[in-house]
Amino acid sequence: MTKKRYPRLLGLLPLFGTLLLGGCNWTLLDPVGQVGIEERNLIITATLLMLLVVVPVILMTLIFAWKYRASNKNATYAPKWSHSTKIEVVIWTVPILIIIALGVITYKSTHALDPYRPLESDVKPVTIEVVALDWKWVFIYPEQGIATVNKIVFPANTPVNFRITSDSVMNSFFIPGLGGQIYAMAGMTTKLHLIANKNAEMDGISANYSGAGFTGMKFKAIATSEEDFNAWVAEVKASPKQLDNAEYAALEKPSENNPVELYSTVTPNLFQLIIDKYEGMNPGKFVKHEKKEESGTQGLDNTSNSAAGAEE
Repeated sequence: MTKKRYPRLLGLLPLFGTLLLGGCNWTLLDPVGQVGIEERNLIITATLLMLLVVVPVILMTLIFAWKYRASNKNATYAPKWSHSTKIEVVIWTVPILIIIALGVITYKSTHALDPYRPLESDVKPVTIEVVALDWKWVFIYPEQGIATVNKIVFPANTPVNFRITSDSVMNSFFIPGLGGQIYAMAGMTTKLHLIANKNAEMDGISANYSGAGFTGMKFKAIATSEEDFNAWVAEVKASPKQLDNAEYAALEKPSENNPVELYSTVTPNLFQLIIDKYEGMNPGKFVKHEKKEESGTQGLDNTSNSAAGAEE
């Protein structure tokens, strides 16, 4: 039985596929926000430092293979050679120095790019509260009293303070054009501070698989001028839709590829009420409440009581 032979070029198909998939991350190398720029510079710096080891190894592999090929009778033949102090010093010293350099850079950048660290700016930041649902994003502007689904707008050159949670499974909030991503978890609040250096329209995505509608869990992030942002807020305030308890209950139901929706008003303190729904799942708070009951005080704190009253 003869084996079926395939052209050698077919063996390169996995490589071509890898190159195509690599295009998904090009946005990270062309960011429009300061955080994204610093993260890009860190990626490039770390890659170049690692190439200081990789490139010489590749070159030496090709050079040694050519120099010591079987047909080269002029190559030095040393069958008993086993050690060189000079070579040992080089192959250990260079990687150690690179690791030290990477360690210093990583330590500094980890603290400088801490997602919980507010950005320094003379401009008052915009606060946006983010709720991950199945499979859509709900955005609440507490200062403006409005809300949207799958779309955010904010002024360029203005810090944006994101407060993030989930009313479903764990998810991940990510705007590649601005840099940084952070998880959204039920009953918890995570933070992310970003800024856009110029007007731009960017894609926001879910970076953590969360079920059947995961691929359609996308949103638009638009950085614009202060005047256009104020005009957009006025446009949202003119919307007939209101994000009350009934409307939010409808949003909670799983749905795929949701269109953009605008809400002129939103239930006060909705973001905190969503978090408080899961308070009983937090072991730390549960123990704390038990201790309060044992000491003769109320079993729930004021925040929990207000949430329970809202549910009633």
